[in-house]
Amino acid sequence: MAKDYYGILGVSRDASAEDIKRAYRKLARQYHPDVNPDPAAADKFKDITAAYEVLSDDQKRQIVDLGGDPLAPGGAPGGGPGGAGPFVGFQDIMDAFFGAAAGSRGPRSRTRPGADAILRLELDLAETAFGVEAPITVDTAVICTTCSGAGTAAGTHLATCEACGGRGEVQSVQRTFLGQVVSSRPCVACQGYGTVIPHPCPTCGGDGRVRTRRSLTVKIPAGVEDGMRIRLAQQGEVGPGGGTAGDLYVEIHERPHDVYSRKGDDLHCRVTVPMTAAALGTRLTIRTLDSDEPVDVKPGTQPGATLRLRGRGVPHLRGTGRGDLYVHLDVRTPTKLDADQERTLREFAKSRGEEVAELSKQGGFFSRMRDAFNGHA
Repeated sequence: MAKDYYGILGVSRDASAEDIKRAYRKLARQYHPDVNPDPAAADKFKDITAAYEVLSDDQKRQIVDLGGDPLAPGGAPGGGPGGAGPFVGFQDIMDAFFGAAAGSRGPRSRTRPGADAILRLELDLAETAFGVEAPITVDTAVICTTCSGAGTAAGTHLATCEACGGRGEVQSVQRTFLGQVVSSRPCVACQGYGTVIPHPCPTCGGDGRVRTRRSLTVKIPAGVEDGMRIRLAQQGEVGPGGGTAGDLYVEIHERPHDVYSRKGDDLHCRVTVPMTAAALGTRLTIRTLDSDEPVDVKPGTQPGATLRLRGRGVPHLRGTGRGDLYVHLDVRTPTKLDADQERTLREFAKSRGEEVAELSKQGGFFSRMRDAFNGHA
């Protein structure tokens, strides 16, 4: 451990050069071997001389002030292995070199910005497609009307914290390998604010805000999609001390539609038509989101065909125009026929040269297909 050279000479750490010289002369006359035959006096005199040698040299004294021992091996602060003082953080080291002001934070403000809030809003497909003004209810912190955000009761004011004197922090002195380190920490009495509230507002309890339920109206633009968020500036949480409110984000959730599915700005639906209508052709009336549209099914339409209605989808959120509507056709084949219907259908097939074989008969269509397959093999 580094020797206490100041203690050996019996002077304070802020002693002047003249004080150090005067203390050394006094002790030297007392413990010099020529005047003091005690064997212990010789060792004492050596320590006194070493202390004077160190403290009378500005550079060596600076090493001592940083917690080191210039006469120890290496002369480094701490006096070599094991000589370092307690562990200190980086901020304490900065304080040691630049003073406590280097890490000073000062009192915190009681007024701070509020947090953002988010609200889920469910809408129908027509509402997201064409837009709507939707009423919403939000539960957020708002400024306390009793104290206007000050947090104090009527007729009272904030008081300076007695523990820190209004600085919002307290300082502690710690002896380390760097010498005396002054570090600053937030004051626990006032939580770093530098002030206290002797008489809190009875409505908000000193927070400057209260929670309440509010009703708002949000304007949903045409063309929004599921998962999009709409920002309402400064409609979120009011900050402590009546600070500026955060933003409110309304997240859109689109309910599934009974008929249409949406892919971007395009709509898709499925329509079933009878086999005869697909063969002979027909005209359908498709009810879109905002109108009834006639659609022609051409004769000979095959299962899985798709009809496209341009500009009958969802309006584009950015720009003009709309997406398209795709009508996917499912051709329905009858599952049950009476005798007359079956006979008519067979005659129709025969007139087209299409053989309709029964599964129980041999040599029909499937057998010929099998023979053709084997022949190719």
